[in-house]
Amino acid sequence: MPKMKTKSSVKKRFSRTASGKVRGNQANKQHGMIKRTNKQIRNQRGTTILSPQDAKIVKKFMPYD
Repeated sequence: MPKMKTKSSVKKRFSRTASGKVRGNQANKQHGMIKRTNKQIRNQRGTTILSPQDAKIVKKFMPYD
């Protein structure tokens, strides 16, 4: 049986935590920061844990991580 390939785009954008959750970048932080409040910009620093529904999709594309 051939090995499954990891989706390259997912490999670059997401990672797994030690407990198996999926960590990804914050959404809505690519452009248009002038419109956002300072509080929103502050709270969107760093990374976030994906919701279980989204994590299920991402885990399909990274079978060995």
